[in-house]
Amino acid sequence: MRVRPLLVPAVVALWAATLVSLGAAPQADAKSAYDSAYGFERTWNAGVRLVRVDLGFKVTEKDDTNGYLLFDYSSPEGGPKSVPGSMEFVRGTDGVVRVVVQIARMPGYHEQVLVDSLQRKLRAEYGDPPRLPVRQVPTSDAGLEGGGSP
Repeated sequence: MRVRPLLVPAVVALWAATLVSLGAAPQADAKSAYDSAYGFERTWNAGVRLVRVDLGFKVTEKDDTNGYLLFDYSSPEGGPKSVPGSMEFVRGTDGVVRVVVQIARMPGYHEQVLVDSLQRKLRAEYGDPPRLPVRQVPTSDAGLEGGGSP
């Protein structure tokens, strides 16, 4: 069977372009997030314990006032070398805390595993999340004068 000469360069070019695009994927820009209804103190404490105690990662810096935690992340597929990781705790309205996890040079699912682990830890230690107050949205009369029907 003879392969057309023009088809071979096209297949090789497509294969090379795929490899280049896979190698240049912006893995460091990936991040995973979770909105915690447990409040800042509980979420912060659970996050620190998850990283340091449960997972055994080295905490390189932490600041509860500004809400961030830096750590050395290692995984079996990453080899013996660790990579920098961070967990950011952003205070929101109504007691909601946004937790953002970033792990440099690792696929995004590593970050999602940490987010899921934190969510399970909070539920296991504190039960179901507290119910947040429902925000009342002001209603309008949709432009009707005197409140009557059209």
